[in-house]
Amino acid sequence: MQAENQLETVKQLLVPLLEDDIFLVELKVKPINNYKIYLDADKGLGIEKCIKINRALYKRMEEMGLYPEGDFSLEVSSPGIDEPLKMHRQYLKNIGRPVELQLLDGTKKEGELILVGEQQVSIKIIEGKGKKAVEQVVEIPFIEIKQTKVLIKF
Repeated sequence: MQAENQLETVKQLLVPLLEDDIFLVELKVKPINNYKIYLDADKGLGIEKCIKINRALYKRMEEMGLYPEGDFSLEVSSPGIDEPLKMHRQYLKNIGRPVELQLLDGTKKEGELILVGEQQVSIKIIEGKGKKAVEQVVEIPFIEIKQTKVLIKF
């Protein structure tokens, strides 16, 4: 079976297992039939849900006889906090959080993600400190964004 057909078949088996607010971010397969499935959820995705989906998908793949010799593996997880956002829905989920946008021209913008539209995002940037702090809202079209990462502040 071709890799593209395999991915499509696994995706068709996976989608009915995604309940509540869980959604597929990325699905990859390595030449050794190692499937990496990245899921996310609007309200956060716990390890328990990943394990449940992994077991159910594994069972479906076995029952379907996708790999008669059983020579495949599954890894189901969330993308990880340091991974860039890949989908519009991930941007929506992260409204109110600090983000770093790397633009196609090489510049970086850092601020609070305050609005996500169909074509652009708006971030609130604060320059300076204390009484000299100046706040501005900047709109950045998606077509100008190379990648966006959520910043973790402690």
